Amino acid sequence: MLRSSRRQFLKSASLGGVAFASGGLSLAADRALSTPGERINVGMIGMGGRGEKMADAFAAVPGVRLAAMCDVDSERVDAEAAKHNVAARHTNYEDLLADPSIDAVVVTTCNHWHCLAAIHAVQAGKHVYVEKPLGHDMWQQEQLLAAVERSGKIAQIGTQQRSDPMQGEIKRFLHEEKALGEIQGVVACRLGPRGPIGKRAEPLQVSDSVDLDRWFGPSQPQPLYRNELHYDWHWDWTTGDGEMGNWGVHLLDDVRNVVFRDSVRFPSSAVALGARAVWDDAGQTPNVHAMLLDCGGTPVTCVVNNLPAPKGKPKPMIEGVESGYVVYAEGGHYEGQRGKGVAYDRQGNVIRRFKGDSGHPHHAGNFVKAVRENEPSLLNAPLEQGHASTAWCHYGNLAFLAGDDAPGHDALSAAGEESAWGRTLGAVRGWMEDHGLQVDSAPFVMSDTIRVDPNTGAVRGALPEAAQQIVKRDYRDKYAIPEIA
Repeated sequence: MLRSSRRQFLKSASLGGVAFASGGLSLAADRALSTPGERINVGMIGMGGRGEKMADAFAAVPGVRLAAMCDVDSERVDAEAAKHNVAARHTNYEDLLADPSIDAVVVTTCNHWHCLAAIHAVQAGKHVYVEKPLGHDMWQQEQLLAAVERSGKIAQIGTQQRSDPMQGEIKRFLHEEKALGEIQGVVACRLGPRGPIGKRAEPLQVSDSVDLDRWFGPSQPQPLYRNELHYDWHWDWTTGDGEMGNWGVHLLDDVRNVVFRDSVRFPSSAVALGARAVWDDAGQTPNVHAMLLDCGGTPVTCVVNNLPAPKGKPKPMIEGVESGYVVYAEGGHYEGQRGKGVAYDRQGNVIRRFKGDSGHPHHAGNFVKAVRENEPSLLNAPLEQGHASTAWCHYGNLAFLAGDDAPGHDALSAAGEESAWGRTLGAVRGWMEDHGLQVDSAPFVMSDTIRVDPNTGAVRGALPEAAQQIVKRDYRDKYAIPEIA
């Protein structure tokens, strides 16, 4: 086993230092692929649950060798590297990026590390596959896009449904055949129960196997009062983006791809309501959250609900969907879920069923093919699309953080009963009444309209301090995101 510490020639290059952040320099020369069939060496950065799945996915692609693994938790690195017989094991990714034999890296870290790790990867001459969400705020995503463009490297985001052949079939059904007529609105939803994450009296004591300073990385360190370090970082604004920035990216990327065929990059406005309801825990992000996006003639609603139905009450659903999206049209509706879909007429009769594979068998292979041919146009999910789809989720979080519990906000006044937003709020009201709560009173907060430039994605107007972090966060100096754009 090779476990490396920081190499001597990198001693002067902190994570935000010149060797990485110059934007025009690479730590290692590009390793040219001399033949289309040559083996591609892949390094994994982040070996949590998603990292395990992506290691399996890339190991299954013909001609790919898992050459190195990295995680700030040495126990995770050792466990996964042993499974795949990987000798090069790191707890800081500078060492992995300095290896000239590595062709591409897969970034499956916590959300707050996605952009910085990916920027450093392309600056070091590596192609990069980065998990969703693309980033932890809008500004850092823009810097990553600029870094990729400057580097000329291949870069894909992990919205794997774009590699499901079913998506093309649905687009033909909706847009070429126009089998349901004109589209009137869309509701995306993730109605998956989770549980509270604990609320400790004393801060969590983290295992000695974890380099906690590097774990926090660009984000500001703070005491943790939840029960677990791993995964539940999703529900802390310092490191995560809530369910809207977790499942929401997949849902809204499907909507952008299938319903709009990527013609709508950014909405022109957003309103939201939500709460961290029922649970008394250390989590910060809402466990019930709904937003409305103005996408021109087709309004888009997204709702997430992590509360299980009380005993004896029906399970939350939108039409027949728990995790997916519903397209409402003049001639019926379409229910899309991961790997499957059903279209109904207005009487509820099935018009057509669709069967897919969720894109899992193809997405890693699609990235590898683009790397082999050095052709970004082959990518099914280029970072530019990931930037837009993640931004839609950022607007929902931004609107939530800009909201309060005062009466009369646009989030409620914008709802007509027959609109997609009206249907969504009606459903949320019913689910919350089952818990003895009302959405127009505390703990729920509601926002006024957040205005967005539909061409650039920039938020127009002043924002409260709590919401400004979604535009650009306050990074630590030694882990700062370099300004490139």
